[in-house]
Amino acid sequence: MSALDAAQAALAAEHAAVYGYGVVGARVGEARRAEATAAYEAHRARRDALRRTVRDLGGEPAAAAAAYELPFAVPDPAAAVRLAAVLEDRVAGVWADVVRSAEGPLRRDAAAALREAAVRAVRWHGGDVTFPGLAERA
Repeated sequence: MSALDAAQAALAAEHAAVYGYGVVGARVGEARRAEATAAYEAHRARRDALRRTVRDLGGEPAAAAAAYELPFAVPDPAAAVRLAAVLEDRVAGVWADVVRSAEGPLRRDAAAALREAAVRAVRWHGGDVTFPGLAERA
């Protein structure tokens, strides 16, 4: 996978995470709303930086979809927490691909994004995973 392809995939995942955190924020309990808001803002910032990165790599940034299919219904705060964990796991996976594909500053930024997603995933899951970003490959 080229660095451009990996960056495009990360951009698509960040678009989906921004959308998903809109749902999380609407359903999560008051005690975790600030955490959801912080994650939403972090994903927006990563998405915006990725748009620039894709352009710098010679690509046209993928546009966000009008809506995204959620992996399950989110009717209550518990489901919102599960959705946030899934979002972070998915984002960590695509950032792991960028780490494998990129060099230099992009690789360093991707490693930071992977670490941030893994930390948020641990908070939402209430526990850790052995190899963040690789769960879907198990």
